[in-house]
Amino acid sequence: MTDPHHHKRGILAGLRASFLTGLVVVLPIGLTIYLVWAVVGWLDGWILPLIPSAYKPDALIRDLFGPEYEFPVRGVGVLVFLLFTILVGWLAKGLIGRSVIRQGEQFVDRMPVVRSVYGAIKQVAETFFNKKEQGFDKVVLIEFPRPGSWALGFMSTHPKGELAERLETLGPDMAAVFVGLTPFTSGMLLFVPTKDLMILDMGVDDAAKLIVSGGLVYPLPKEPR
Repeated sequence: MTDPHHHKRGILAGLRASFLTGLVVVLPIGLTIYLVWAVVGWLDGWILPLIPSAYKPDALIRDLFGPEYEFPVRGVGVLVFLLFTILVGWLAKGLIGRSVIRQGEQFVDRMPVVRSVYGAIKQVAETFFNKKEQGFDKVVLIEFPRPGSWALGFMSTHPKGELAERLETLGPDMAAVFVGLTPFTSGMLLFVPTKDLMILDMGVDDAAKLIVSGGLVYPLPKEPR
């Protein structure tokens, strides 16, 4: 004879397993849609007030189809931002554009606080978006924060300028390593001897996912050739 309590527990366990499986599928999709929707809304809220009222999408739709068809249009700010960025990039490649940018940077360079913020943001942007520059291209294991424990790090460039001169007294080959902290909202920059680093074949994206997930999401093993 079947135990009704056992049967009930089996149904609940099946529902719980289905719920967790569905959550694994729905949660990444839902969060991705939410973040994209939030970014689009933020750009719209920043750019749409700069557009004259007569040229806003909802006003154009009202004029074309009547007041009963008036409704807010999402994503126009993103489109304007993309077109404006492409236009600025195209102008920056020309002689006149480079001259204007150079004069603007000279003006910013006279402002003590602003020049520091602008310079830092510009360097970060050039590192991540300029194809001529190398960003984080190697994932390493570094003995941190104490001997016997290891952390994932991202090796960027070798020290330059004054740092290189100062570090030469400590070792012949030093590398800059960024150690990200879970959930990757912060981190620290370390200068360590290259010989003390264990260079991995893992990709930068896979290492970032591993850090953000707190060690829950490991990269898939590479298929043998």
